[in-house]
Amino acid sequence: MKKLLAVLLVATVLMSAVGCANDGTTNSQETGSAVETETSGTEESSNDSESEPAEVITLRVAHNQTSLDNPYQFGLNKFAEEIKRLSGGSIVAEVYPGTLGTNESELAMKLTTDSVDMVVASPGFMAGTGVPEFDLLSLLYLFDSFEHWETTIDGEFGDVMKELITEKTNNDFKVVGYYSSGVRNYYGKKPINVPEDAAGLNIRLQGSPVQQEFWKTAGANPISVGWAELYQALNTGTADAAENDHTNMMLQSHHTTPNGKYTSLTNHDYTTRLLLMNGHMFDQFTEEEQGWILEAAKASVAEERAVTYEMLDESREKILAEGGEINEVELDKFKALALPIQDRYAQENGLEDLLELTRQ
Repeated sequence: MKKLLAVLLVATVLMSAVGCANDGTTNSQETGSAVETETSGTEESSNDSESEPAEVITLRVAHNQTSLDNPYQFGLNKFAEEIKRLSGGSIVAEVYPGTLGTNESELAMKLTTDSVDMVVASPGFMAGTGVPEFDLLSLLYLFDSFEHWETTIDGEFGDVMKELITEKTNNDFKVVGYYSSGVRNYYGKKPINVPEDAAGLNIRLQGSPVQQEFWKTAGANPISVGWAELYQALNTGTADAAENDHTNMMLQSHHTTPNGKYTSLTNHDYTTRLLLMNGHMFDQFTEEEQGWILEAAKASVAEERAVTYEMLDESREKILAEGGEINEVELDKFKALALPIQDRYAQENGLEDLLELTRQ
């Protein structure tokens, strides 16, 4: 018995020594984020416990766009930079540009399975997961300018929306910031000046019923085409037209197709994108760590918006330089078509107060 105890004692000492020599990397969970230990790279004394983090929490942050030139990528890269700086390296982020999935809804749902820690998603995703109030942001001509959009989304309206997501999803989703995805315009095989000019055109739209209602009222025929297939559809004539911001359509070379040549500045949708986390996971961080995450998210939002605005101007110039044509439209006539749809949607869904917040 004494001999056995002696053997166990020696084994315990050896295991302790090995553990001390190999505390560089551990895993927090089999399917979640990696937890790593990093050294600070300085020559400070190892007795200073505050000079190096004992563990590094790695957040997986993702968006569905595959282009590294997309503003989402710049925004999430900024988040990674800031969270590392603010936390002193105890929290880092890995950015996944479309590599965890290009289907936005499927990617966002991975938040609920701990497969990803932060994603960029559209309001339409939240409307489809039990927060119908977010479909309000799908209404066309809700905003008149980027300044109007920022004032609204960063004010009481945006705060109310954050609370609604937390409440109605039982904290499965938490908004930590609002990205911009630019302002969307019509583009197609011919220019348009008034809504009636779109009559008879097969126009590729998003799935939002209120957006489809607008273009149907103008006389167009909404069709569904996957984003990855839209270039081919415009090139072959399956789609007569589409709508998006300058940057996204330029990055996909839609303006070089026969049915993407003409861009008409309808400015119908100043778009919002949500920077989402799982609320339950967020709540597991300490109060200090939560502060770091929110501050890094704020810096991320500022970067993404700045890049979005800058790239819109650059993309417009590239579209023109590569043979695309751009024209102004009679905006008042487009807005006149949209306002009754806004009012009716708000009344039918009890959202009059929220709609009023966007009009202040």
